[in-house]
Amino acid sequence: MKFNLTVVTAASVSLLAGAALAGSHMASEMTIVSWGGAYSKSQLKAYHEPYSEMTGVTILNDDSSSTAVAKLRAMSEAGNITWDVVDVEAAPAMQLCDEGLAMEIDPDTMLAAAPDGTPAAEDFGDMLVSSCFIPQIVYSTTFGYRTDLVGDKAPDSVCAVFDTATYPGKRSLFGVPINNMEWALLCDGVEKADIYDVLETEEGQAQAFAKLDTIKDDVIWVSAGADTPQLLADGEVVMGATYNGRLFSVIEEQKQPVAMIWDGQVMDLDGWIIPAGLSPERQARALDYIMFATDTQRLADQAKWISYGPARKSSAPLVGKHAELGIEMGPHMPTAPQNLSRAFLMNYDFWADYRDDFDAKFQAWLAK
Repeated sequence: MKFNLTVVTAASVSLLAGAALAGSHMASEMTIVSWGGAYSKSQLKAYHEPYSEMTGVTILNDDSSSTAVAKLRAMSEAGNITWDVVDVEAAPAMQLCDEGLAMEIDPDTMLAAAPDGTPAAEDFGDMLVSSCFIPQIVYSTTFGYRTDLVGDKAPDSVCAVFDTATYPGKRSLFGVPINNMEWALLCDGVEKADIYDVLETEEGQAQAFAKLDTIKDDVIWVSAGADTPQLLADGEVVMGATYNGRLFSVIEEQKQPVAMIWDGQVMDLDGWIIPAGLSPERQARALDYIMFATDTQRLADQAKWISYGPARKSSAPLVGKHAELGIEMGPHMPTAPQNLSRAFLMNYDFWADYRDDFDAKFQAWLAK
């Protein structure tokens, strides 16, 4: 596959990124942390390979994003930051920023402008939810199900996960409170607009756990985005939660007997942070990479490999067909109108404030 490298040239990328740390050299190797599977493949094709070809830098991949907050805390405490760029969701990025573990980014000097000259801050717009977060994609966590295991009535509601009478069998969920608590309240009659107000109370949390109790014995708890797709492919679960792009891969690329439930999809943002405390050389390289990897063309290129919507306004019109399958990617995006109509928008501030507390409560509940 050919990549268009003319939007931001090697010289302009290095000049702009280097301006942040004038006179510093750039490291020749970097470790980029992400989520693995189909998602990391999309980054490899859209970002890593063309960047390495252009600069000669060696990129080492680490699939530890699911534990990024804990590991960066430990690295910072030990005074040994081994990661250069880290892919995280919006709420963890806000946590890391608040704790001083991620460097602040000035979008209009450290990120590329749109091709028409629109400043990056305007092009990203509301996606810039934290001063340390460089948005990359809009994605959702939703459910896939085995079409051959659900009988005559295919599920069309997120609440099917709680309906073990109609859909018996194992289901998979991430072993974390985020999304699960929202779905539990939503399927216990709480209005979407009230969920976070309810969840902030002890009574609301008890209500969510009580609803989850009804399926606890039927759940396989997973920790990685690749787990549910594999369980679905193997027929070990009748339905399960994962990222919409992972389900796209199972359905369209692997041709497994799997379909997707868009109802109740939880919309979220994913993007990059640069750890605080890097040496000048490593920080300059990280900024150089970020300038390249988040420009208009690169974000559109990623959508050729996975069904996540690019975070820049200027990238959306450039989204076309899948690089290998040749199918139009627009209808497979979580932001497509027909998919967006029944979505649930995550409250990033809520989870940035309460994630540690809820993690402890959720793990205690799992252990009962």
